[in-house]
Amino acid sequence: MKFSELLQKDSRELVKMCTDLQREHFNLRFLMKTGQDVKTSVIRSCKKNIARVKTRLSQLQKS
Repeated sequence: MKFSELLQKDSRELVKMCTDLQREHFNLRFLMKTGQDVKTSVIRSCKKNIARVKTRLSQLQKS
């Protein structure tokens, strides 16, 4: 996901996207701890996407 894609979304969509990404991140961590094969790059990209969404939400709140 690129930041330019987030610029076109409103805050309601961003909040929903953030909760979905956090849920996905939790599930990936759960799978990793139970010994299943999970690529660490997927977890890392999920964390970065959460940070991008939160950054855009804070930008919307400031303006």
